[in-house]
Amino acid sequence: MRKFTWFNAVSLTFGFVFLYIPMVILIFYSFNASKLVTVWAGFSTRWYGELINNQAFLDAAWVTLKVGFISSTIATILGTMAAFVLVRSGRFFGRTLFSGMIYAPLVMPEVITGLSLLLLFIAIGLDRGVTTIVLAHATFSMCYVSVVVSSRMATFDESLEDAAYDLGCTGWDAFRSVTLPIIMPAVIAGWLLAFTLSLDDLVIASFTAGPSSTTLPIKIYSSVRLGVSPEINALSTIMIAIVTFGVLSVSIYSKRVIERQKREEQLANS
Repeated sequence: MRKFTWFNAVSLTFGFVFLYIPMVILIFYSFNASKLVTVWAGFSTRWYGELINNQAFLDAAWVTLKVGFISSTIATILGTMAAFVLVRSGRFFGRTLFSGMIYAPLVMPEVITGLSLLLLFIAIGLDRGVTTIVLAHATFSMCYVSVVVSSRMATFDESLEDAAYDLGCTGWDAFRSVTLPIIMPAVIAGWLLAFTLSLDDLVIASFTAGPSSTTLPIKIYSSVRLGVSPEINALSTIMIAIVTFGVLSVSIYSKRVIERQKREEQLANS
Protein backbone atom coordinates (compact mmCIF):
# COMPACT_ATOMS: atom_id res chain seq x y z
CA MET A 1 0.00 0.00 0.00
CA ARG A 2 1.40 3.39 -0.99
CA LYS A 3 2.09 5.91 1.74
CA PHE A 4 0.51 9.35 1.79
CA THR A 5 3.58 11.53 1.22
CA TRP A 6 4.13 15.22 1.84
CA PHE A 7 4.16 15.78 -1.91
CA ASN A 8 0.63 14.37 -2.17
CA ALA A 9 -0.51 16.50 0.77
CA VAL A 10 0.92 19.69 -0.73
CA SER A 11 -0.53 18.88 -4.15
CA LEU A 12 -3.99 18.29 -2.70
CA THR A 13 -3.78 21.46 -0.62
CA PHE A 14 -2.85 23.64 -3.59
CA GLY A 15 -5.52 21.97 -5.69
CA PHE A 16 -8.29 22.60 -3.16
CA VAL A 17 -7.08 26.16 -2.55
CA PHE A 18 -7.08 26.88 -6.28
CA LEU A 19 -10.61 25.48 -6.66
CA TYR A 20 -12.37 26.78 -3.56
CA ILE A 21 -10.68 30.02 -2.48
CA PRO A 22 -12.38 31.98 -5.32
CA MET A 23 -15.75 30.62 -4.16
CA VAL A 24 -15.00 31.61 -0.57
CA ILE A 25 -14.07 35.13 -1.71
CA LEU A 26 -17.27 35.35 -3.77
CA ILE A 27 -19.40 34.27 -0.79
CA PHE A 28 -17.56 36.73 1.47
CA TYR A 29 -18.15 39.71 -0.82
CA SER A 30 -21.81 38.79 -1.33
CA PHE A 31 -22.33 40.22 2.18
CA ASN A 32 -20.50 43.44 1.33
CA ALA A 33 -22.42 46.68 1.93
CA SER A 34 -20.53 48.52 -0.82
CA LYS A 35 -21.57 48.65 -4.46
CA LEU A 36 -17.93 48.03 -5.35
CA VAL A 37 -17.42 44.29 -5.26
CA THR A 38 -13.72 44.56 -4.34
CA VAL A 39 -14.02 47.18 -1.58
CA TRP A 40 -15.23 45.96 1.81
CA ALA A 41 -17.59 48.43 3.48
CA GLY A 42 -19.14 46.31 6.22
CA PHE A 43 -21.43 43.33 6.61
CA SER A 44 -24.83 43.58 4.96
CA THR A 45 -27.51 41.35 3.43
CA ARG A 46 -28.73 44.22 1.26
CA TRP A 47 -27.88 42.58 -2.04
CA TYR A 48 -29.91 39.48 -1.25
CA GLY A 49 -32.92 41.74 -0.79
CA GLU A 50 -32.09 43.54 -4.03
CA LEU A 51 -31.85 40.17 -5.78
CA ILE A 52 -35.27 39.07 -4.56
CA ASN A 53 -36.79 42.26 -5.98
CA ASN A 54 -34.98 41.90 -9.34
CA GLN A 55 -37.71 40.45 -11.55
CA ALA A 56 -35.38 39.88 -14.51
CA PHE A 57 -33.14 37.56 -12.50
CA LEU A 58 -36.15 35.79 -10.97
CA ASP A 59 -37.68 35.14 -14.39
CA ALA A 60 -34.36 33.83 -15.72
CA ALA A 61 -33.96 31.60 -12.66
CA TRP A 62 -37.44 30.16 -13.14
CA VAL A 63 -36.76 29.40 -16.80
CA THR A 64 -33.45 27.76 -15.88
CA LEU A 65 -34.97 25.56 -13.17
CA LYS A 66 -37.87 24.55 -15.40
CA VAL A 67 -35.57 23.70 -18.30
CA GLY A 68 -33.13 21.87 -16.03
CA PHE A 69 -35.80 19.73 -14.36
CA ILE A 70 -37.59 18.73 -17.57
CA SER A 71 -34.47 18.18 -19.69
CA SER A 72 -32.65 16.19 -17.00
CA THR A 73 -35.71 13.97 -16.49
CA ILE A 74 -35.96 13.27 -20.22
CA ALA A 75 -32.19 12.71 -20.45
CA THR A 76 -32.28 10.31 -17.48
CA ILE A 77 -35.05 8.19 -18.99
CA LEU A 78 -33.44 8.03 -22.44
CA GLY A 79 -29.91 7.61 -21.04
CA THR A 80 -30.98 4.75 -18.78
CA MET A 81 -32.70 3.02 -21.69
CA ALA A 82 -29.60 3.47 -23.86
CA ALA A 83 -27.34 2.11 -21.11
CA PHE A 84 -29.61 -0.91 -20.66
CA VAL A 85 -29.45 -1.66 -24.40
CA LEU A 86 -25.67 -1.27 -24.59
CA VAL A 87 -24.96 -3.49 -21.59
CA ARG A 88 -27.64 -6.16 -21.95
CA SER A 89 -28.17 -6.52 -25.69
CA GLY A 90 -24.71 -7.89 -26.48
CA ARG A 91 -23.55 -7.71 -30.08
CA PHE A 92 -26.16 -6.55 -32.58
CA PHE A 93 -26.13 -5.00 -36.04
CA GLY A 94 -25.35 -1.29 -35.77
CA ARG A 95 -24.09 -1.43 -32.17
CA THR A 96 -20.90 0.48 -33.00
CA LEU A 97 -22.85 3.22 -34.75
CA PHE A 98 -25.41 3.31 -31.94
CA SER A 99 -22.82 3.66 -29.17
CA GLY A 100 -20.85 6.19 -31.20
CA MET A 101 -23.90 8.38 -31.71
CA ILE A 102 -24.67 8.25 -27.98
CA TYR A 103 -21.14 9.16 -26.88
CA ALA A 104 -20.47 11.72 -29.63
CA PRO A 105 -21.79 14.73 -27.62
CA LEU A 106 -19.13 14.00 -24.97
CA VAL A 107 -16.40 15.16 -27.36
CA MET A 108 -18.39 17.37 -29.69
CA PRO A 109 -17.67 21.13 -29.26
CA GLU A 110 -20.67 22.92 -27.79
CA VAL A 111 -20.57 25.52 -30.56
CA ILE A 112 -21.07 22.79 -33.17
CA THR A 113 -23.87 21.19 -31.16
CA GLY A 114 -25.65 24.49 -30.61
CA LEU A 115 -25.32 25.58 -34.23
CA SER A 116 -26.53 22.24 -35.61
CA LEU A 117 -29.55 22.23 -33.30
CA LEU A 118 -30.34 25.82 -34.28
CA LEU A 119 -30.29 24.88 -37.97
CA LEU A 120 -32.51 21.87 -37.21
CA PHE A 121 -35.09 23.96 -35.37
CA ILE A 122 -35.14 26.52 -38.18
CA ALA A 123 -35.51 23.77 -40.79
CA ILE A 124 -38.53 22.20 -39.07
CA GLY A 125 -40.06 25.58 -38.26
CA LEU A 126 -39.90 25.27 -34.48
CA ASP A 127 -39.82 28.66 -32.77
CA ARG A 128 -37.00 29.11 -30.27
CA GLY A 129 -38.08 29.11 -26.66
CA VAL A 130 -38.24 26.88 -23.60
CA THR A 131 -39.10 23.83 -25.72
CA THR A 132 -36.02 24.14 -27.92
CA ILE A 133 -33.73 24.64 -24.91
CA VAL A 134 -35.20 21.54 -23.26
CA LEU A 135 -34.67 19.45 -26.38
CA ALA A 136 -31.12 20.73 -26.78
CA HIS A 137 -30.15 20.10 -23.14
CA ALA A 138 -31.73 16.64 -23.13
CA THR A 139 -29.81 15.80 -26.31
CA PHE A 140 -26.33 16.56 -25.03
CA SER A 141 -26.82 15.49 -21.39
CA MET A 142 -28.33 12.09 -22.24
CA CYS A 143 -24.89 10.70 -23.07
CA TYR A 144 -23.56 11.61 -19.60
CA VAL A 145 -26.44 9.75 -17.97
CA SER A 146 -25.79 6.76 -20.21
CA VAL A 147 -22.13 6.62 -19.15
CA VAL A 148 -22.97 6.77 -15.44
CA VAL A 149 -25.76 4.18 -15.58
CA SER A 150 -23.92 1.80 -17.92
CA SER A 151 -20.93 1.70 -15.54
CA ARG A 152 -23.30 0.50 -12.81
CA MET A 153 -25.10 -1.92 -15.11
CA ALA A 154 -21.80 -3.51 -16.11
CA THR A 155 -21.23 -4.73 -12.53
CA PHE A 156 -24.84 -5.75 -11.93
CA ASP A 157 -25.41 -9.33 -10.75
CA GLU A 158 -27.87 -10.76 -13.26
CA SER A 159 -28.55 -13.75 -11.04
CA LEU A 160 -30.80 -11.50 -8.97
CA GLU A 161 -33.03 -10.98 -11.99
CA ASP A 162 -32.96 -14.70 -12.72
CA ALA A 163 -34.21 -15.34 -9.20
CA ALA A 164 -37.05 -12.89 -9.78
CA TYR A 165 -38.00 -14.67 -13.00
CA ASP A 166 -37.99 -18.01 -11.15
CA LEU A 167 -40.44 -16.52 -8.64
CA GLY A 168 -42.87 -15.63 -11.42
CA CYS A 169 -41.97 -12.02 -12.19
CA THR A 170 -42.38 -10.64 -15.67
CA GLY A 171 -39.65 -8.66 -17.37
CA TRP A 172 -41.14 -5.34 -16.26
CA ASP A 173 -41.76 -6.56 -12.70
CA ALA A 174 -38.17 -7.78 -12.42
CA PHE A 175 -36.85 -4.47 -13.70
CA ARG A 176 -39.11 -2.43 -11.42
CA SER A 177 -38.61 -4.51 -8.27
CA VAL A 178 -35.00 -5.71 -8.61
CA THR A 179 -32.96 -3.90 -11.25
CA LEU A 180 -34.15 -0.33 -10.79
CA PRO A 181 -33.70 -0.16 -6.98
CA ILE A 182 -30.15 -1.47 -7.31
CA ILE A 183 -29.12 0.96 -10.05
CA MET A 184 -31.12 3.84 -8.53
CA PRO A 185 -28.03 5.60 -7.02
CA ALA A 186 -26.49 5.70 -10.51
CA VAL A 187 -29.77 6.92 -12.02
CA ILE A 188 -30.00 9.71 -9.43
CA ALA A 189 -26.35 10.61 -10.00
CA GLY A 190 -27.02 10.79 -13.74
CA TRP A 191 -30.06 13.01 -13.18
CA LEU A 192 -28.06 15.37 -10.97
CA LEU A 193 -25.24 15.49 -13.50
CA ALA A 194 -27.70 16.29 -16.30
CA PHE A 195 -29.38 18.93 -14.13
CA THR A 196 -26.03 20.52 -13.28
CA LEU A 197 -24.99 20.58 -16.93
CA SER A 198 -28.29 22.25 -17.82
CA LEU A 199 -27.84 24.90 -15.12
CA ASP A 200 -24.28 25.57 -16.26
CA ASP A 201 -24.86 25.67 -20.02
CA LEU A 202 -24.37 28.98 -21.78
CA VAL A 203 -23.20 28.20 -25.32
CA ILE A 204 -25.95 25.80 -26.45
CA ALA A 205 -28.66 27.82 -24.68
CA SER A 206 -27.52 30.99 -26.43
CA PHE A 207 -28.14 29.29 -29.80
CA THR A 208 -31.51 27.75 -28.91
CA ALA A 209 -33.06 30.36 -26.58
CA GLY A 210 -35.67 32.82 -27.74
CA PRO A 211 -36.36 36.42 -26.70
CA SER A 212 -38.74 35.34 -23.91
CA SER A 213 -36.71 32.38 -22.67
CA THR A 214 -33.51 33.82 -21.23
CA THR A 215 -31.74 31.40 -18.91
CA LEU A 216 -29.79 32.40 -15.84
CA PRO A 217 -26.30 31.84 -17.34
CA ILE A 218 -27.23 34.03 -20.32
CA LYS A 219 -28.59 36.71 -17.97
CA ILE A 220 -25.48 36.59 -15.76
CA TYR A 221 -23.15 36.75 -18.76
CA SER A 222 -25.03 39.75 -20.16
CA SER A 223 -24.85 41.51 -16.78
CA VAL A 224 -21.15 40.75 -16.22
CA ARG A 225 -20.25 42.31 -19.56
CA LEU A 226 -21.47 45.62 -18.11
CA GLY A 227 -19.60 45.10 -14.84
CA VAL A 228 -19.88 42.70 -11.90
CA SER A 229 -22.61 43.77 -9.47
CA PRO A 230 -23.00 42.59 -5.86
CA GLU A 231 -26.33 41.02 -6.83
CA ILE A 232 -24.47 38.51 -8.99
CA ASN A 233 -22.30 37.60 -5.98
CA ALA A 234 -25.46 37.01 -3.94
CA LEU A 235 -27.01 34.94 -6.72
CA SER A 236 -23.86 32.85 -7.10
CA THR A 237 -23.76 32.24 -3.35
CA ILE A 238 -27.34 30.96 -3.39
CA MET A 239 -26.52 28.63 -6.30
CA ILE A 240 -23.46 27.29 -4.46
CA ALA A 241 -25.61 26.64 -1.38
CA ILE A 242 -28.24 24.79 -3.43
CA VAL A 243 -25.65 22.63 -5.19
CA THR A 244 -23.89 21.85 -1.90
CA PHE A 245 -27.16 20.84 -0.27
CA GLY A 246 -28.06 18.64 -3.24
CA VAL A 247 -24.69 16.88 -3.30
CA LEU A 248 -24.75 16.21 0.45
CA SER A 249 -28.34 14.94 0.32
CA VAL A 250 -27.60 12.53 -2.52
CA SER A 251 -24.39 11.35 -0.86
CA ILE A 252 -26.25 10.56 2.36
CA TYR A 253 -29.05 8.82 0.44
CA SER A 254 -26.60 6.75 -1.62
CA LYS A 255 -24.68 5.75 1.50
CA ARG A 256 -27.88 4.57 3.18
CA VAL A 257 -28.93 2.62 0.09
CA ILE A 258 -25.56 0.86 -0.06
CA GLU A 259 -25.69 0.05 3.66
CA ARG A 260 -29.22 -1.33 3.28
CA GLN A 261 -28.14 -3.50 0.35
CA LYS A 262 -25.22 -4.85 2.36
CA ARG A 263 -27.52 -5.71 5.26
CA GLU A 264 -29.92 -7.49 2.90
CA GLU A 265 -27.07 -9.47 1.35
CA GLN A 266 -25.83 -10.47 4.81
CA LEU A 267 -29.32 -11.63 5.79
CA ALA A 268 -29.65 -13.56 2.53
CA ASN A 269 -26.30 -15.31 3.07
CA SER A 270 -26.98 -16.13 6.73
